Amino acid sequence: MSLTHQEIDTQPQCWEYVLRQLPEYAKALPAKGERVAVIGCGTSLFMAQAYAHLREDLGHGPTDAFPASAARLHRPYDRVLALTRSGTTTEILSALGTAPSSTRVTTVTAVPRSPAARAADDVIILDHADERSVVQTRYPTTQLALLLAHLGHDLGQALADVPLALSAPLDPRLLAAEQITFLGDGWHAGLAHEAALKVREAAAHWTESYPVMEYRHGPIAVAGPRRAVWSLSPLPADLAAAIAATGAHLRGPELDPLAELVLAQRLAVRLAEDAGRDPDRPAHLTRSVVLA
Repeated sequence: MSLTHQEIDTQPQCWEYVLRQLPEYAKALPAKGERVAVIGCGTSLFMAQAYAHLREDLGHGPTDAFPASAARLHRPYDRVLALTRSGTTTEILSALGTAPSSTRVTTVTAVPRSPAARAADDVIILDHADERSVVQTRYPTTQLALLLAHLGHDLGQALADVPLALSAPLDPRLLAAEQITFLGDGWHAGLAHEAALKVREAAAHWTESYPVMEYRHGPIAVAGPRRAVWSLSPLPADLAAAIAATGAHLRGPELDPLAELVLAQRLAVRLAEDAGRDPDRPAHLTRSVVLA
């Protein structure tokens, strides 16, 4: 069994642990009403997008999510929230270097005493969810579970659904699809982007991802027989009908969106194994991007 597979299986315990620690972690997280910039790279960016969207939807205050390489931290933010598993990513460190001294910085990382931790005013260490695999699975979902719970989002359904996400047979139509598009609405869009990234990273499989209502504006052109569309959010009836008319296999949401992401992680590992690839050490990828 791959490391990635093992790490996927431990997500319920990781989520439950971080929820028990929420009162302690909450001291370092953005307060209601603060203007917040959230930065990340790759997987962390998609978690940032999900959190930022839901934070605004729930009325906690203006929240922007930036790729760390394109962060606009000169704007008047009360806090910068940096999401970085390794704490060593070059773009994160460069972005933090541009934050005004008056802006409070919180870093969420798996590695104590990492450069990004040292650059912050407040630090949350999620080392219990760190991974040996290059491909991130349990760390980002644990990080997001913490952030969502801090917003008051109820994770009860996610916790109830994740055992099924870990045990349900994988859909053979998804395993056979030559191309998969993931869709998500609202804060689920970040999860859809992350699901697609997992399949690309682990299996080098052709995936795309879009907000639900953007899919009909061009991307639906790639749908067809032997291809699949997996939506983490309910679809308007007319869009579902349009996808069905292409001949693509359509999977709608059957579980909580966070649990759906776990199922997509499992799909990524299975597709990698079927292709003879190592899901723990994908070609051309490293645990952290450190640039010269």
